[in-house]
Amino acid sequence: MKSVKRNPTYSMFNPVVLLFCMMLGGDCKKSSIKENPPPTPDPSVAGDVLFYLTRGDRDVLFNRQNVKLVFSATGSATTTIEVDTTQTFQSIDGFGYTLTGGSASLLNSLPAATLDPLLKELFLWDSTNIGVSYLRISIGASDLSASTFTYDDMPAGQTDPNLTSFSIDKEKQDLIPILKKIVALNPAIKILGSPWSAPVWMKTTGSFVGGSLKPEYYATYANYFVKYIQAMKAEGITIDAITPQNEPLHGGNNPSMVMQATEQATFIKNNLGPAFSAAGIHTKIIAYDHNADKPDYPITVLNDAAAKPYVNGSAFHLYGGSITALTQVHDAYPDKAVYFTEQWVGGPGNFPSDLKWHVENLIIGATRNWSRNVLEWNLAADASYNPHTPGGCTTCLGALTISSTVTRNVSYYIIAHASKFVRPGSTRIGSSDAGNIVTVAFKNPEGKKVLIALNKGSNMESFNIKFNGKMVTTSLNGGAVGTYVW
Repeated sequence: MKSVKRNPTYSMFNPVVLLFCMMLGGDCKKSSIKENPPPTPDPSVAGDVLFYLTRGDRDVLFNRQNVKLVFSATGSATTTIEVDTTQTFQSIDGFGYTLTGGSASLLNSLPAATLDPLLKELFLWDSTNIGVSYLRISIGASDLSASTFTYDDMPAGQTDPNLTSFSIDKEKQDLIPILKKIVALNPAIKILGSPWSAPVWMKTTGSFVGGSLKPEYYATYANYFVKYIQAMKAEGITIDAITPQNEPLHGGNNPSMVMQATEQATFIKNNLGPAFSAAGIHTKIIAYDHNADKPDYPITVLNDAAAKPYVNGSAFHLYGGSITALTQVHDAYPDKAVYFTEQWVGGPGNFPSDLKWHVENLIIGATRNWSRNVLEWNLAADASYNPHTPGGCTTCLGALTISSTVTRNVSYYIIAHASKFVRPGSTRIGSSDAGNIVTVAFKNPEGKKVLIALNKGSNMESFNIKFNGKMVTTSLNGGAVGTYVW
C-alpha cells in the first residue's frame, strides 16, 4: 500500500470539525465511535426478514432492528428493489481485513481477557459475532510493520541463492501466534499472502524501497515462495493464495518492488507456476494486486498463454480507476476469478463519508463487478496510526484502534454488514437499484437471501423489497446501510 493514499471522492476529516474538536480538547486523532449494545430481540416483532442497520450519524452501529418486516402482496413505498434468485453470478470466498505485522503485534500485546473475546467476536460465526472469513497477510514486512525485513536477509554484499538462511522465525513473535488463535476459531478461513519486497540482495537497487527482481534470481524467488508456504503449513497455517507482488507499479513505498506485467508473466510461467507444481503446492496464484486504473496489467499477464494456466485470477485496489474495471477483466477472461484485496481509511476518518463510499464502491461495487471477496486495510493500529516503517503509511486508520481500550472504527462495520451473513460459498444473485438506493444480493449456503442496501442520498427513503412476487416495506436514513436476511 502507498505511504500517501486517497479515496477517490474524499480524503480527510472535515477541517471545521477537526478545529472544533481541538478547541474542546478532544482526542482528534482517534475515531471515537459510540458503540451501542445490540437491542434484545423482541419475539413480538418477529417477522420474515432479519434487519441489521448502521447509520452514518453512528447512533446505530450494526444493530439488529426490532422491526416487524413481513412479506405481503403489496408494498407501501413508491420505490421497489427486486431480488431475483434466477440470476446468478460469482461465488463468494469471504470478507475481511489485512492482518498486518503491526496489527498482529498490537493484538498480541493485549491481555488474554481482552484478546480472546475480541478474536471470537471477529472470527467466530454465530448470533453474536461477525464471522470474518478472509485475511490478507504480508510475506515479510509491509509498510505497516515496525521495521523492514524479509525471510532471507543477508549482510550487505552477500547473497543466498540456495536460501540456506531462509526462516520465518520473525513471525513467530506476533503474527503466527495470532494466526494460530484465529485458525483455531475458524479453521476454514482463507488467507492470502502478498510480499512488499523480495530480499534486497535479489533486487536491482539492493534496497527495500523500489527496484525490481533481477532475472538471475527468478528461480530463487520462486523457491522462496515455496519455502514460505511450506513453513507456514508446518505451523498449521494454510496459505490459500498468494500474489507475486503487492502494488507492483508503485516503487516508492517502504518496502516496495516494481514488477511490470511482462515481468510478472515471465516469472509466473517460467518459475513460480512450475515451482508450485513440482512441490505439489495448490496455493492459488493471483496476478496484479494493484489499482483499478490499469486493467491492462492483469490482461497482459493472462494474455500470455504459458502463464495463464497457473493464474487463478486478478486482484485489485481502488486508489485509482473505477471499480467497473473488474468487470472489464472478468469479461476478457470469464474463466478467471476477480478479487478486491485492499482499501484504506485515512485517519482520523470521516465516519459518514467513509461508510457511504466504502459500502457503495466495495461491498456493493466490487461484488457487483465480480469480486469474490472484499478486504479492508488494515485490521488494527494504535491511536497514533502506529506501527509503520519509516516512510510507511502515517495515517492508516485500522478497523480497530488498540490503546488502553479497543475502539471499533468504520471498517469494522463496513465488513460486518457482509461477513456475518454472506458466508463463503454464497452466490451473488440479481438485485435492482432504484434512485438513491443501491444494492447487492446473495444467496448463502443455508439458502437464505441477503440484500445489502445503501441509501447514498441525504434524506430518509422508504422502499419495497420484492421477492417471488411479494413485498416488504422498509426505510433507510440518508447514508445508512441495511443488511436484510430472509
